[in-house]
Amino acid sequence: MSKAYKARRTALYVPASNARALQKARSLDADVVILDLEDAVAAEDKAQARATAAALLKDFAPREVVVRVNAPSSQWHDADMAAMVEARPDAILLPKISGSEEIEVAKDKSGGVPLWAMIETPRAVLNALAIADAGVDCLVFGMNDLVSAMAGRHRPDRANLHAAMSLALLAARAAGITALDGVHNGLDDMTGFAKACAEARDFGFDGKSVIHPSQIAPARAAFSPSLDEVAYARRVLAAFDAQPGAGVVTLDRRMLEALDAAGARRVLARAGL
Repeated sequence: MSKAYKARRTALYVPASNARALQKARSLDADVVILDLEDAVAAEDKAQARATAAALLKDFAPREVVVRVNAPSSQWHDADMAAMVEARPDAILLPKISGSEEIEVAKDKSGGVPLWAMIETPRAVLNALAIADAGVDCLVFGMNDLVSAMAGRHRPDRANLHAAMSLALLAARAAGITALDGVHNGLDDMTGFAKACAEARDFGFDGKSVIHPSQIAPARAAFSPSLDEVAYARRVLAAFDAQPGAGVVTLDRRMLEALDAAGARRVLARAGL
């Protein structure tokens, strides 16, 4: 993880057809705002939502602004891509993809705008590394569509999704890109939301997709290093600095190796240090 690491602890979905939500999002402390043209927008509102998203991109600066276009197989996709090439969001998020071929096609249409990819179909899960290696900057786990495609049921512990979460996360790490966990549907279930954030952080995800303002602060906290973690990371690096060239050092009666130093640098990067 380099010093150029971007904090993407919270990525807030905002329907581009909802004027009230768009206005509210301007004052919210999310790291990323995802203007949604897909699932949250009715068919009859697609064209207006596209125009609205293109017009409002600058209203959310300095936050990173991403537009989720409609799926490559949809009738709206080409118009969405053309509009975003002109509007220039920070990235275009591609939903309902199956493999790297769709990424390659989208790159030809993107005019150089960075691409993100949803991992929310069975084929996308199984092709996650190829998708990551095709040149996207971020993988976003989409559990609602995936559970539906699996003919499964949502579980509070997400045990039925752990394999898919691992594959998405491992693909992102192998490609050196960001990985964001999926949404938590229970808006009043803050205990469950906190558990989901902690679980995703333990897996290694960089942040979480959120769908309500009340979810931003707890997600931000869950994916930010604590003061104790930052202090320990500094001590780890100081121990290695004190013994230049050493492959192994001792701190608090514990043997540390190069991977511990790398982990400490990741902690400081997440903290913006």
